Amino acid sequence: MRIKEEHLPISFKVAILDLYDGFANQGMRCICEILDEFGKSEGIDLSYQIFDVRGKAQVPDLSFDAYISTGGPGSPVDSVGTEWEANYFSFTDSLLAYNRDNQHHLKYLFLICHSFQLYNRHYQFGTVTKRLSTSFGVMPVHMNFSAAYEPFFEGLDDPFYVVDSRDWQVIQPNMKKLRSQGGEVLCIEKYRPHVKLERCIMAMRFDRATFGTQFHPEADAAGMLVHLREDEKRLQVIENHGEEKYNSMIEHLNDEDKIVLTHNTILPKFLETALRQKLL
Repeated sequence: MRIKEEHLPISFKVAILDLYDGFANQGMRCICEILDEFGKSEGIDLSYQIFDVRGKAQVPDLSFDAYISTGGPGSPVDSVGTEWEANYFSFTDSLLAYNRDNQHHLKYLFLICHSFQLYNRHYQFGTVTKRLSTSFGVMPVHMNFSAAYEPFFEGLDDPFYVVDSRDWQVIQPNMKKLRSQGGEVLCIEKYRPHVKLERCIMAMRFDRATFGTQFHPEADAAGMLVHLREDEKRLQVIENHGEEKYNSMIEHLNDEDKIVLTHNTILPKFLETALRQKLL
């Protein structure tokens, strides 16, 4: 969606809610690069501000046009009762109230991994549990029927490939509550008939303006390669999937139809939708 030159300059403000708590990560770099590239490709004056949610209990106000809430380390359950979490959900409550009152000028929120788990737990859209083992690597994600109508997934294959990195999961969706908000479960993890466990939810639309993924749609090949070359991560993938699968992950990192496509699709389409709302 290229903005016509005569409409310039258009300002577009994005708040990044950083839940990494000071831990080294590739996610923040990837998100910022996606925002920079989107601003250039659309010819708009895009700016963003980072809020240290867990370290400094910072949250944005409602003056931004879109919000991206990141992944992060640790338990999405143990933070109950903390100051930063109270601030975080005070912000999301305010955003939900704003959107209820401004149906024609919505402000969009994208929730990634840890944020996705927190949101499900707090608003009771799904059950958050600890996995039996860490899931890490490049994984296929399978779409549900409703995903065919999801604009953020337009151009993706079924299955499509994502970067997965988590010790926790969301299962047992409250479909009655979700659908009452206009939401839907869109994706689930790979079918493994030999594993007698419920497959976790990998993506949900909570309402018209709130969307979340268990995986990392911002992840790129360069960042994933850094992780896969770490001894701990390398051994983790080999233990869970075998050395052949590990080598295959590295070999296919730059394939245009795998995580490169996911990186270039989901968050850019989210931003495009949020920009359209601003221009209404």
